[in-house]
Amino acid sequence: MSATPLPSSGRSPLDGPKTCDASGMIEIHRLFRHSFDEAPALVDGVAEGDTAHAAAVASQLAMLSTALHGHHEGEDARLWPVLDERAPSCALHVERMREQHAAMLVQLNALDAALPAWREHPSTVTAAPVQSALAGIRAALTEHLPDEEANIVPLMEHTITKQEVEWFAEHGRKSTPKGQTWYMLGAILASQPDGGGDWLKKNLPGPVQVMWRWVGAPKYQRFRAQVEGRAR
Repeated sequence: MSATPLPSSGRSPLDGPKTCDASGMIEIHRLFRHSFDEAPALVDGVAEGDTAHAAAVASQLAMLSTALHGHHEGEDARLWPVLDERAPSCALHVERMREQHAAMLVQLNALDAALPAWREHPSTVTAAPVQSALAGIRAALTEHLPDEEANIVPLMEHTITKQEVEWFAEHGRKSTPKGQTWYMLGAILASQPDGGGDWLKKNLPGPVQVMWRWVGAPKYQRFRAQVEGRAR
């Protein structure tokens, strides 16, 4: 993505025309809010020694961690440098985003490190580092997501192109672990205010919507039953 600097006029990029729709950023943020908010209760719901249930919850958490890693890596690589060049007046906002990403990375890495032991030997002891990392992630999201939505998403809509937004969407899809596409789609839909109907129509072609109803949704529901400990 080659950045084209704006003329140095001293004007805010927000004074110019809208160049794209970045509402997809907020839709994906809903995924992370919803999924990490429910995560502590999911971990608490695993009985000591129940490795099958722990494996399902750990798989869910690992998928979310991978997705959030990928989401932030895409922004670090292809959004902040573009904003640095095209919107230098917003440098303080961009630098704050970088700092928040770095703080989030510490917590995500802690979760990644804690999950394997808990998955293999679920107990109060092995769950403690998982819960600590989840608390850190949730605190970091509480700080970062509203800030990004208030100060970066509007800037994106007056600074980057539709094609560049599509790159971020494709990067997010590629960040989904292999074999977990339906589970990720289900989690995205579950986090939307209307249950995901509008998101499906906006983002997926008709044939894929049909595949979701007949193939993806049943797979996701079976997975959720495992995650919630209802599959026995």
